[in-house]
Amino acid sequence: MIRTEHRGAVALVTLDRPERRNAVNHEALTALRAAVDEAVDAGTRVMVLTGADGHFCAGADLSDVEDEGFVASLHELLLSLRRAPFPTMAAVEGFALGAGTQLAAACDLRVASATAGFGVPAAKLGLMVDQWTVRTLVDLVGQSVAREMLLSADVMTGERAWAVGLVHRLGSLDDALTWAERIARLAPLTLQGFKVGLDEAADADHTTPAYREAFERAWTSADFAEGLAAFGDKRTPTFEGR
Repeated sequence: MIRTEHRGAVALVTLDRPERRNAVNHEALTALRAAVDEAVDAGTRVMVLTGADGHFCAGADLSDVEDEGFVASLHELLLSLRRAPFPTMAAVEGFALGAGTQLAAACDLRVASATAGFGVPAAKLGLMVDQWTVRTLVDLVGQSVAREMLLSADVMTGERAWAVGLVHRLGSLDDALTWAERIARLAPLTLQGFKVGLDEAADADHTTPAYREAFERAWTSADFAEGLAAFGDKRTPTFEGR
């Protein structure tokens, strides 16, 4: 499910659920969190996160997403990627949708193929992502593009993601590893310190009462139940706003 390969000071962590296009479930989130902790214990200088067999992560495995507990586990993983004491880098090919975009956005750096696909299709299912993700997207691409991503549920290519600033470099996994190896030779305490400063410059990790109310309303709605049912039936959902 999760493979870790140490290449000198670089840890390559691979999501390996090709039968689900690397969609994450509770078990995968727990294993990814353990992989981050293991990389810390191993003295890693840079961690590269990627997916097996041509896709980064197609999102949450909807067969295992039934309540807010999944979102809480995902949120903990996102924070662990952001707060790791070394740079984290997402190497994206294929789909990075929903939780896939969240995982990539939580990393410090992103390399993607021009044909990769980024998107947050929550509105197609009737659920919501956490407010930290909303703030992170605004920080990365600004209000205009963040609104497009969240309110349209459209998928943008890696090339456009690079043009709007979501992706730092266009390239392959090999390109990402070459960059990671170069970064791994830099002063680790300096990079760790910069990460602290950058994190403190960002908005605080808190959820406002208004967002919490909207979040809970979405996750307990009939629309969410309809979204899951429609996904399972491979049909277009009919949302009624209740």
